[in-house]
Amino acid sequence: MARRRQIFEGKAKVLFEGPEPGTLVQYFKDDASAFKNKKTGVITGKGVLNNRISEYLMTRLGDVGVPTHFMRRLNMREQLVREVEIIPVEVVVRNISAGSLAKRFGVAEGTPLPRSIVEYCYKSHELDDPLVSEEHITAFGWATPQELDEIMSLALRVNDFLSGLFLGIGIRLVDFRLEFGRLWEDDQMRIVLADEISPDSCRLWDIKTNEKMDKDRFRRDLGKVEEAYQEVARRLGILPEGGPRDMKGPAVMQ
Repeated sequence: MARRRQIFEGKAKVLFEGPEPGTLVQYFKDDASAFKNKKTGVITGKGVLNNRISEYLMTRLGDVGVPTHFMRRLNMREQLVREVEIIPVEVVVRNISAGSLAKRFGVAEGTPLPRSIVEYCYKSHELDDPLVSEEHITAFGWATPQELDEIMSLALRVNDFLSGLFLGIGIRLVDFRLEFGRLWEDDQMRIVLADEISPDSCRLWDIKTNEKMDKDRFRRDLGKVEEAYQEVARRLGILPEGGPRDMKGPAVMQ
């Protein structure tokens, strides 16, 4: 495998210099973290499954006109993406009360919300990714009002499409987080969906049993974490033959 220069390493992925200008290679790790990185561990095969799941969902979203940074999957753990200027705001779309929202407002987990709620968090591990308002985002220059309008519109489109897609395979999309970036092409800029969409970034519950099929199984020590990720991939029809075989990561150029 060709040696590539590492650009960035996060909790679940590594970004490497891509083969062409304006591209990056996104490598999916098995590492897992929760509670602002206070709990860490490894979910065997998670990187392989998340690579496939995110490829599938990003492709489907692209098919319905949602612009994304995804280009193509390269192998079991890597995909080629367009290089974007990440907007330092996580967008959280909530359909059902769960997680921090249930704790903050005392709404019983599992309660359907009157309408989908969109929240924003400032991407800063040092500050524990605090909740912020649209006023914070525009005042501090993280995004313009026009960009924020586009982000909100895209997030709701993603929610509508994914809610229907998961409903069709017996899964309830409880909530999820998204990241967006600025893609520059010939002096033209547009907002595109970036990062990943996977059981790492979504709460997914079985419609009949409310069984959790996402990273909450790791957060809450529920067990059968790998099996839950595999079941999501199986229902989507993309589980690799023989299961999520492991691969060695790419060599890093120092």
